[in-house]
Amino acid sequence: MNFGEKLKQIRTARNLTQPQFAEAIGIEQSYLSKLENDKSQPSADMFSSIVKALQLAPQELLADIDRAILQSSLRHIPEVSQFLNGEVQRRLHDARKYIWGAAAACLLGFAMMLAANDGIFFANNLYKYKSQGVILDGESDQIFEQFPKIQDLKMAARIITMEESMRSQAEFQANRGKVQTIEVWGNRGGVFFEPAGNGKRKFELVDVTYVHSSKNILLQYLGALLMFSGLLLAVVEWRMRKAGGGRHVAA
Repeated sequence: MNFGEKLKQIRTARNLTQPQFAEAIGIEQSYLSKLENDKSQPSADMFSSIVKALQLAPQELLADIDRAILQSSLRHIPEVSQFLNGEVQRRLHDARKYIWGAAAACLLGFAMMLAANDGIFFANNLYKYKSQGVILDGESDQIFEQFPKIQDLKMAARIITMEESMRSQAEFQANRGKVQTIEVWGNRGGVFFEPAGNGKRKFELVDVTYVHSSKNILLQYLGALLMFSGLLLAVVEWRMRKAGGGRHVAA
């Protein structure tokens, strides 16, 4: 839209004839006709008079006018220069927001991928623990290792016979030597204890298996998507600025 079309649009919106509009602005109808038909361009003083008479802010009058016209035939008007400079600043401000947003998305996405790979939020290692049985209150934590040795010492001292030792060990295993194996995500240490009946169970680490958990796979995909979105945002913003710069002469 050129300046004359914008002026005519305002007149039509206010339901005014050319004579009425010319009178409201304080100019001759013939001059208004030249302005509306782009046979004449307003001077700086005339532009100021027009916006004042119409009770419009300069940017309201200039907003829909083609930037090429503003940057050529209307550039001599101070309000036009200020408007164009303001637009440049707004574009730079918007560009910075896009760039910071894209950078933040890329960094967050990369951090999520690293966290998924290292198992920071959700463990990737499956830990296998084994318990030999229940340790009664007051017994040594090593009772299952010590009990056969105690029986051997008793046999060596001829306190019990081999048959009695074997029967005692069989009863011990039958009553308390029930092996239990569990698998948990995350390291609980080389040894940990859990209550069991009138005693406790001692669980010892026997194996560690790397298994990429489904939660970390999802986190990795989300991180990659966020990182890609950030890169795409940066590219789109750059292309838009480049296209905008190609249409308009820099202020």
